[in-house]
This record gives sequence, C-alpha cells and structure tokens, in this order.
Amino acid sequence: MPSSCGSSRPPRLLIVDHGNSVLNDCQEFLDNKGNGMQLACTHVTGGKPGLSALKSHDFDIIFVDFGSIDDLDPDAEVALSKIAHYSQGALIIALSEGGSVTMAVAAMRAGAHDYFAKPVTAKILFERLEELSARHGKKYQFSPPPEEGDRLDFEGFVGASPQMRVIYEQIGRIAPSNAPVFITGESGTGKEVCAEAVHARSNRADGRFVAINCGAIPRDLMETELFGVVKGAFTGAMQDRDGAVELANNGTLFLDEIGELDLSLQAKLLRFLQTSSINRVGEAMPRKVDVRIICATNRNPMQMITEKCFREDLFYRLHVLPIHLPPLRQRPADIMPIAETFLSRYSEEEGKEFIGFDRETAEQFMSREWPGNVRQIQNLVRRIVVMHDEQLVTPRMVRLADIEGTAQQAARDVPRAAPIANRHARAQSLVLEPLWKQEQRIIEEALALFDGNISQAAAALEISPSTIYRKKMSWEKLEAENAA
Repeated sequence: MPSSCGSSRPPRLLIVDHGNSVLNDCQEFLDNKGNGMQLACTHVTGGKPGLSALKSHDFDIIFVDFGSIDDLDPDAEVALSKIAHYSQGALIIALSEGGSVTMAVAAMRAGAHDYFAKPVTAKILFERLEELSARHGKKYQFSPPPEEGDRLDFEGFVGASPQMRVIYEQIGRIAPSNAPVFITGESGTGKEVCAEAVHARSNRADGRFVAINCGAIPRDLMETELFGVVKGAFTGAMQDRDGAVELANNGTLFLDEIGELDLSLQAKLLRFLQTSSINRVGEAMPRKVDVRIICATNRNPMQMITEKCFREDLFYRLHVLPIHLPPLRQRPADIMPIAETFLSRYSEEEGKEFIGFDRETAEQFMSREWPGNVRQIQNLVRRIVVMHDEQLVTPRMVRLADIEGTAQQAARDVPRAAPIANRHARAQSLVLEPLWKQEQRIIEEALALFDGNISQAAAALEISPSTIYRKKMSWEKLEAENAA
C-alpha cells in the first residue's frame, strides 16, 4: 500500500523505490531546510503499484528507482517508459544504484528529465527540480530564498539559481584576501561583473578598480598601458604617464582576456607579481606598488599552455583563487529574472511603458540556449525596448530585434563549400575519424576521468549534461546504422 507524507496541497510527488532512504531524506530536507513548500508525497515500493498510483492520481514530480520497477519489465528502459507513459507531463528523475552512462542514456530515452546515481541527497534532487521546473514553466522553489534581497541582485549580478548562489558564496569568501583571482567562463557570462564584485567586497573597495582588455590594445602599446612611460622614452612620449598598474595602486587591476597578452609581456607581468615592483618604459629605477590582480579568460588555460601561448609559471602565479562562471544554459532559472531586470532598466532609460513578457515569449526565452549568455539577452532586450513601446514583449518584437539569433540560424543554413584540390589531396593521405567519433572519444574520456559522473564531466567540458545524453543517443543510432 502507498504511504503518504506531507500535506494534501500540490505539487504531488510520487516516489517509486523499494527502500525508504529517498523518502526519509526528502522528508528531512523539507522539514528542516525547505522553503515551506508542502508536498503531497506518495511512496510505493514497486513499478506496478507506481502505475496504479499514476492511473488514480495526478502527480507533478516522480522519483523512480530503476531497481524497483523490474516487476513491470526486466528491461529497465521499457519499465521506465511505462511509468513515463502515464506521467501526464510530470517531471521525472530516475535513480539507480551505481551510475553508468548506459543507464543514464536509457533513462533519458525512456522519458526521464534527468538521472542521478545513488546515493544522492534530497538537496541535490530539489535543486535540480527547481531548474527543471523553471524550464518547464512551473517554477517550484524548494530551497529557502537566499539572503540579501533574494540575491536577485548581488553586486551587479542577477540570479538566484543554486549555481549563482555558489558563485556569490565564493566571492564572499575570497574577496578579503589579497591573492590573485582567476576567472573563467564563456563570453557574456559576466567575468568583469565578477571582478568588480570581488573588488567591492574586498578591503580595497575604497581604492581604484582598473580594467584592461588585453585583446583590445595593440601589442606595441600594451607595455606602456600596463606599466606607464617616462617623458622622452620614445618619439611621442611628451610627458610622464602612469600605467594601469600604478593607477590601481592600493586597489585592484583586472586583466581581461589574459591569454591574449604577448609572451614577452607575460614575462614582465610575472616579474611584477614576484617583486611587487614595476619599471615604466624608459625608466631604470623600479617603483613599488600594492595591487591585487584579477584576470579572466574565455579560453581553456591548460590548452593555451599546451599551445605555448601562455606561460605555465605565470598561470600558476595567477591561478590561486579560481572562479568559473556557468553559462546561462546551465542555470535556466535565471533567464527570466535577467531579462526582466534589463527590461525594467531600459524601459526607464528610454521612457517606455514595458512591464513584462507575455507567456509565449517567456517560454521562448526559457527554451533557448543563449550562446552569447547574459550579454546576448541584454542586447536583445535593449533593441526591443528601443524599437517598440508596448506593455508586454511579444514574439513578433523578438523576431524583429533578434539579430544574433537570425545570424546564428543563417550560419547553420550555409552549405559547406567543396574542398579545393590540394586540400582534398592532402586529406586523402590522412586517416581522419568522423566528427561524432572524435566527440565520442572526448566525452567518454571525460566520463572515465570523473568515474562516470555526467554532471562533473559536463562541467569540465563546459557543456550541458543533457548534451551528453543527446550525444550518446545519436552515437548509438549511428553505430547501429554503420553495423547494418
């Protein structure tokens, strides 16, 4: 017989598990750490009673253990597909003892929204449910709201997802230190915002925050921009000038796109980090400075070291306190708060009447990948506000303003050009694997490195866990076709 916990109010949770560990963990989490959200919780110990419960009640969430549904079918994938068939749109998380990629792929193929290997804590399950519910328009909030005004606005950041709460905690912990900070993340994820947040929370907040984009300044000018110049050092040096390092004295220097810095300047930067002193261009006497260094890159630093374009000794001098900013596709719960924040800001700036997004537009925003991350949303919302003046943003407005989305689609639609003769001849002499085979090898190596943990492997590869699931399904299909 099913056992019940919690209140009779929705949402309704069905746990299909022959043991009580998941049930007990969920109860303890909701009682002690939850956000006051009540669940109508039903626990059954097998697949058949689970199907009976699904046929007699509507459920919003289902936790199902693969090892508990073999009474429906010996094949776990077939058994889970029967559960999914009667789920009526419920969010399904599959569980199993001893995780494997094969089991994860089977779960996603059978209709699960995600998969975890046991043991897994209720905290992790409910945090994942918050993300899934936001993507599917349900917006459950199980964990308590973060402090500081829900942390929807933390030192310039917008978002209260579990991933961003971890970032806020990291910033709070490392800000008081004087050690270098190394920020990584895709373009548009907010690396400079992160650097400014570290500075604002540090003991140097009263000092200057000086930002230099190492990829935007010509190589010939970079040394003077960083270290300054004395009068007469070269033609055109008409007066002494402070460089960015001196300007940031007693404050913070942010070096964006550090990987673009010339190797000769990397050596001088390393010496500065070792000695806390600089020489202006054309000056022999060193100058002592007290500066905290924060740097950032959207590239893989280890790959840059391998390619001999980034000094390994400099990397280890800078990579003391690392922060990795997750891409927007890995924190979908933040998409609409970010879009709404920009809409409010630019509506006020432009004197417009916008108050929000209609339902269809919000669903479109939630379903997109956003390769340009926060910056892409920012630019799109600003164009919409400038081009229109209504109360609600509609899909038509998005289509007219979505330059990046149109360009990305056009790029995908451009047919590949035929290879020229010499390239074709050279290709004939090489043994190349198909692209999907190369992807398969890289992903499987990452999974092996993290003992089959898909979430950790995906984070290391900077892709979404769902991408790994989709790739595995496509590989199996290709291998089956090749075998036939």
